[in-house]
Amino acid sequence: MPRQIIDRSQKLFDHAQKFIPGGVNSPVRAFRSVGGTPRFFTKAKGAYLWDADENRYVDTICSWGPAIVGHARKEVIDAVKKAAEGGLSFGAPTAGEGELAEWVSKHLPSIEMLRLTSSGTEATMSAIRLARGFTGRSKILKFEGCYHGHVDSLLVKAGSGLLTFGNPTSAGVPESFAAETLVLDYNDTDAVKACFTEHGSEIAGVIVEPIAGNMNLVRPVPGFLETLREQCTAHGAVLIFDEVMTGFRVGAQGVQGLTGITPDLTTLGKVIGGGMPMGAFGGRSDIMRQVAPLGPVYQAGTLSGNPVAVAAGVATLKIVSEPAFFETLGKLTGDCMQGLTQAAREAGIERFCADSVGGMFGIYFSHECPKSLDDVTNSNREAFNRFFHAMLERGVYLAPSAYEAGFLSIEHLGDPIDIILKTAREAFKEIASVANA
Repeated sequence: MPRQIIDRSQKLFDHAQKFIPGGVNSPVRAFRSVGGTPRFFTKAKGAYLWDADENRYVDTICSWGPAIVGHARKEVIDAVKKAAEGGLSFGAPTAGEGELAEWVSKHLPSIEMLRLTSSGTEATMSAIRLARGFTGRSKILKFEGCYHGHVDSLLVKAGSGLLTFGNPTSAGVPESFAAETLVLDYNDTDAVKACFTEHGSEIAGVIVEPIAGNMNLVRPVPGFLETLREQCTAHGAVLIFDEVMTGFRVGAQGVQGLTGITPDLTTLGKVIGGGMPMGAFGGRSDIMRQVAPLGPVYQAGTLSGNPVAVAAGVATLKIVSEPAFFETLGKLTGDCMQGLTQAAREAGIERFCADSVGGMFGIYFSHECPKSLDDVTNSNREAFNRFFHAMLERGVYLAPSAYEAGFLSIEHLGDPIDIILKTAREAFKEIASVANA
């Protein structure tokens, strides 16, 4: 197949790099992990994207999750138009904020009260401050490979020993901030117990992606989330489920609905904004009542609860609450992953596997699905990079990093899935020698 023409994307990228660091406003978009020129997109509809050179792609990112009902869904666009016609922002309360909050609380029983923000990062930052304010403690426990936004105290990697405090992973983060963060391997239940034995009286909260998506899709092993709940309850710490990615993505009640494990606080984003900037944090009312103006934990945002974003979120959530929505989405995503695995085997590639939960998926050039960041790191990333470009040049847009999960929408049912699988069969044959190296 001839290479796509990407002259316009290249020119736009060259121009952007003169004024924007790396030419992008979020690092993964720069294609540094996979190489090549990032595509600049001009429009999207259903399961498809079109770049500046008018190349069409099947989208398997869906704006990193929010476009679960498909791009430019009529009901969502109509709601946004109606809201925008009334004004873009008031800096004052609107009825839609209460409607969205009630809808979320109804579907996620662990959230008795919530506060809207403008991003997932704001939500996690605020949840951590709230956990500290509620408990009067300072230390937070997080897990290697889980990303919770660019919050200073969370841009931290594990230290050299099991129970040492974290080290900053970004310039500009003081070591004193990192010193308040404990970092353990994801899915290491024994380490969690040991950590609480050593530091339990100092830990304000535990924050975790209950199904990880920022080191690719990594499921919790049996007992891991249960141990977090048990240890937090025993030691008076706040358990925070970061469901910015998984909330209303893997099921109608997020991971907490799938597992039956109730967190004290939950952070949300992406889907609840329907593609507009939106986040939220919420949970037990006794904890949430510590947030200003009711309590001493300050949190604010000029554009929080933006009426246009709220309208997009409410319209999206109404669609995903329709009967059989998640059953259909989960089946089409699971069928796609099975098809990819079969295509890899037909090409003679044994070191490949795939997994999915709801509309969220992971593909790995390894013999088995990962359980930790180390497992992901040890996969064949060169094979992924080759596969990424082989798919991209044939019109399928994958996440430009082996460390990112992918996402499908309800609009992928039918032709888009067929295109993905047909394209993958060709791509696997092209990269088979690298994948088996």
